[in-house]
Amino acid sequence: MKLISILTAILVAAALYAVVLDRERLMGWVHGGAPEETSETVSDASEPTESAPAEAAPGAVSVMARHSQAQQIDDAVLLRGETRPSREVEVLSEASGRVISTPLRKGSLVEEGEVLCKLDPGTTGAALVEAEARLAEARAQRPQVEAALPEAEAVLAQAKAAVAEADINLTAARELSQGGYSSRTSVASAEAKMRAAEASVRSAEAGLESARAGTDSLEASIQSAEAAVASARKAVENLTITAPFGGVLESDTAELGLLMSTTGNATCAHVLQLDPIRLVGYAPEADVARIHLGARAGAQLTGGETRVGTVTFVSRQADETTRTFRIEVTLDNPDLTLRAGQTARILIEADGALAHLLPQSALTLNDAGRMGLRTVSAEQTAKFVPVSILRDTPEGVWIAGLPDSVDVITLGQEYVTDGVPVAPSYQEILQ
Repeated sequence: MKLISILTAILVAAALYAVVLDRERLMGWVHGGAPEETSETVSDASEPTESAPAEAAPGAVSVMARHSQAQQIDDAVLLRGETRPSREVEVLSEASGRVISTPLRKGSLVEEGEVLCKLDPGTTGAALVEAEARLAEARAQRPQVEAALPEAEAVLAQAKAAVAEADINLTAARELSQGGYSSRTSVASAEAKMRAAEASVRSAEAGLESARAGTDSLEASIQSAEAAVASARKAVENLTITAPFGGVLESDTAELGLLMSTTGNATCAHVLQLDPIRLVGYAPEADVARIHLGARAGAQLTGGETRVGTVTFVSRQADETTRTFRIEVTLDNPDLTLRAGQTARILIEADGALAHLLPQSALTLNDAGRMGLRTVSAEQTAKFVPVSILRDTPEGVWIAGLPDSVDVITLGQEYVTDGVPVAPSYQEILQ
């Protein structure tokens, strides 16, 4: 009995082993077929194959990468800026005096030439009258001075005629004296008359020069008097301060009774011209070459309002601190709804360009602080490529500066440097 129990136990254990642990081989033997492959072999054969990345070098760093192909996009330059008045001026006084006009209140619209402030004339008007009287007096002397010039010319002509006559008489007296027909006294008398005639010529010439000098002096006196009149009239005009251009008052004009002075800090008015209005932004070095005068530009204000204008100024000199270039866009603002100092996003149209759409998280900086991407080179090593951002979208950023076809490291780029071997896993395989 004891032997039978032991044999029975052995058979039961063998049956359990065949059923539980080696079921595949048992079923093959029962059906008379060849034994099946092991489960490990079957599992390996049935697993789907993936396009594995190229064999990596020993010690390569595992990174995630993406195959990227450049696309043609309508390019634009995005700037941040603010609105500014097209013209702005603090209107000061060019004369001293008390304000005698009623002030205009801030926010008022003014036209070019409109009176802003009037000053007490004081003695300025009397100075103008005096200057005009001196001018009239100088002009009244002109006929008398001008008449002296022809008279001096006539005297000179008469003196020259007397010299010619004396010369003839002297020649005749000498010829007669040589023939014995005249005395030596006659010759001496003729010579004396000749010298007297020559002296008269010199005197007439001096009189003519004096007449001419008098004319010049009179003209100088008239010009001086005219300048004095102009100065006095300007002083009178300065008593009335007008708007240099049409715009809006940003502050009240000077209060009645305020003493205005050319050396003081008193301001008559602060005038802004808001139509048209300017948008001012600053473009980096990489983008300024793509911005041209006359290019269309769109502006989106903080409240969501959009306006369209044109580029009217592109600076030729960079700011010494930021190394950016000033850009100005001019917008029509007939209803004055745009105010100076509002922030805005400025989008300036530019020529189309090839760009890559990539996640912003892929961007990195090199040791020099230059923005760029790390790519996978043909030798399966990391390589830094400087880039510039053309546009920011919800799907990613459009980037320029890469080859048309490139493998970009999107995860792990911060852990590798140029020349480091990488083992990239491409996102297209894992998706």
